[in-house]
Amino acid sequence: MQTQSFSTDFGGKTLTAEFTDLTGQANGSVIMRYGETVVLVTAVMSTEEQPNLPYFPLSVEFEERFYAAGTIPGNRFIRHEGKPGDEAVLSARIIDRTIRPLFDHDLRYETQVVVTVLALGEDDPDVIAVIGASLALGISDIPWNGPVSAVRIARNKRSGIISINPTYVERVAEDREFELLVCGRGGTINMIEAAAYEVPETDILAVLEAATVLHEQIEAFQVAIITALGKPKRTYPARVIPHTLSEFFAVQFSHTLRATLFSKKAGKTHIRNLKKEFTKAVKDLALTIPQNHIQDYFEEMVNEEIHRGALDRKERPDGRDITTVRPLFAQAGGISPVLHGSGIFYRGETHVLSVLTLGGPEAAQLVGATEDQDQQKRFMHHYNFPPFSVGETGRVGGFNRRMIGHGTLAEKALLPVLPHKTVFPYTMRLVSETMSSNGSSSMASVCGSSLALMDGGVPIIRPVAGVASGIMMRNGEYVLLVDIQGPEDEHGDMDLKVAGTSLGITAIQMDVKAYGVSIEMLTHALERTRIARLHILETMALAIKTPRSHISSRAPEIISLAIFPEQIGLVMGNGGTTITKIKEDSGATEITIDDDGLVIITGKEGSARRAAAIITALTKLYRVGETLPVTITRLVAFGAFAKLDEYHEGLIHISEIAPMKITSIDEVLTIGEVVTVTIVKIAADKIGLSIKQTDPDFAIRKGIKEI
Repeated sequence: MQTQSFSTDFGGKTLTAEFTDLTGQANGSVIMRYGETVVLVTAVMSTEEQPNLPYFPLSVEFEERFYAAGTIPGNRFIRHEGKPGDEAVLSARIIDRTIRPLFDHDLRYETQVVVTVLALGEDDPDVIAVIGASLALGISDIPWNGPVSAVRIARNKRSGIISINPTYVERVAEDREFELLVCGRGGTINMIEAAAYEVPETDILAVLEAATVLHEQIEAFQVAIITALGKPKRTYPARVIPHTLSEFFAVQFSHTLRATLFSKKAGKTHIRNLKKEFTKAVKDLALTIPQNHIQDYFEEMVNEEIHRGALDRKERPDGRDITTVRPLFAQAGGISPVLHGSGIFYRGETHVLSVLTLGGPEAAQLVGATEDQDQQKRFMHHYNFPPFSVGETGRVGGFNRRMIGHGTLAEKALLPVLPHKTVFPYTMRLVSETMSSNGSSSMASVCGSSLALMDGGVPIIRPVAGVASGIMMRNGEYVLLVDIQGPEDEHGDMDLKVAGTSLGITAIQMDVKAYGVSIEMLTHALERTRIARLHILETMALAIKTPRSHISSRAPEIISLAIFPEQIGLVMGNGGTTITKIKEDSGATEITIDDDGLVIITGKEGSARRAAAIITALTKLYRVGETLPVTITRLVAFGAFAKLDEYHEGLIHISEIAPMKITSIDEVLTIGEVVTVTIVKIAADKIGLSIKQTDPDFAIRKGIKEI
């Protein structure tokens, strides 16, 4: 096997790119190594043009292999990999969103980038997969305007330490203050994924600026490789728009398009109708160009007109100024008492219903990812986008990549305000149903879900709101738009979604259609979204200010209590016999015990409380010097055994009954008698009790005379 290898230092570790003949049929490929993590990235472009497609056919696949982590997948009957998990889908989306803006979208050749995880060490493969995709495309003959770089930067909230490309161990959520995956080129940024714990905008901007410095290093590394190994780029015929078509549009449709776009109507139906009218009218010109070129030309004119409106006139399609948020509406609850919690949120024509369901720890999701097959999630957010939400028909049910991405974004946004499981041990699932969409439904789902959590009595720290901002750029000019909708989302140059509380940011997701945006642009955009977010939170507070004081009566009852880890075996019993009996006696549906001794009990109609009382009694720890009543259960020559409670027994030695000598135990004590004692000794599971320390005259009252 022929190999050429290039290496550089990246965040204190060696990043290596290997080029071999292993995948000899691909247009470009590379094996990326970082620590013990290894990924293969290939790029292939079809030789057959598909001129009738209305879009550039790019697909990115992220293939996880369980052998990469040294495990065998599936159950006893199926041992091969199934469909990609959510983590693989999200990684593919990151790569797609990073590389897509750097293609000429007039291309109509099917292009596919495939990432295969060959070995999984302590480093996440997504960062090196982005760099690998950039190199595979860069050295190939595929036309592409790279390279592009990626880096993950995190800060530990306990130590304040900044990590470059932190390992899985370093990315523990409890210790993480923020984590940003940032991609970009030439000092600009074109993709952001961020999770944060109410971090101020200034801190986020400092990280973004630091990321561009690291991008420059990796970009220089890639340029050297592409210079050495790169193939000449394939040429393809440029799309030619006849002068007749452009002149016809200018005379017959330009004024109508402007009037249609800026008619203050929501949605895209009126624009689609004009597009159909234009396409039909062009047929009479008998032009020999593909139908999709005509449609593409119309979309370009829409794009230009929206940019002109924003940049030249500060005008938006729905009549708002550039900083105004659409009309808002918020409602907590009101759907049905069957639901554990619900929230409705409107932003203009975007309407979302979010529903909360509470369950016990047994309802937690076992992720089963390649990285950690035993990972459990006690909080899930799922996002649905049915076709009726945009006035269309289509397939209903299932999940696509966009829905998984939007659901995960809202999940990240809400996670920082959730109570710890010791405070609120429930498993929480939120489902956001997009009922009507005209832009930024993912951020509306964050708002609706905050309302649902508070309506359901989940003691969140603070409500979270989200809003999207966009940008229109032209020849160095730009204008920022707050709360983008409809055509602004489709034809704008940036979609920056920011979620957070009144104190700071909890999640960011950014995509661009241009090559990238500058730190200056992002500085202004984050400040605009902060102001808009505070405005949205005010509206949400009108519906519900704080979480309700109680959960729904329809939700399961869950009680948590703590025992010492060494008491776990006592509660479990031999082969689980004790815990099984506790469930049977109390009626509790589930009892789970963590390794740290946290006991979580799930039940209904008081069964959880009954089980908690049993476990509390079973694990009660008595102290030397404690005084309490006990019941005599057995008499022996050397003393009496006494019952402290249902699960604990102690010994009253004959010498601890009275100050004087007792010749026979049955002279002073009888079985079933209740006496008050003091605990004088605790050794292992043996408890020593004393009557004389509590009541020195006890024996005298029983007729025993002092000697």
